[in-house]
Amino acid sequence: MKNWSTNTRKLRKDKEKFAIWKLEQMVNFGLGKKKIKKSELKKYWKVINIDPAKRKFLSLFVK
Repeated sequence: MKNWSTNTRKLRKDKEKFAIWKLEQMVNFGLGKKKIKKSELKKYWKVINIDPAKRKFLSLFVK
């Protein structure tokens, strides 16, 4: 996943913020060739900022 609008080097210093940002990017803008880990999605479910329709759909798999 490539991102031109975020300084990922700086963001990687805080592992939790980076994990949340990465999940949000993958859900909202596409996965590329990677898969989302269900455990990470469950862990950050309450704090990630994703599209409401996608959240509703993914809630079927997370809970």
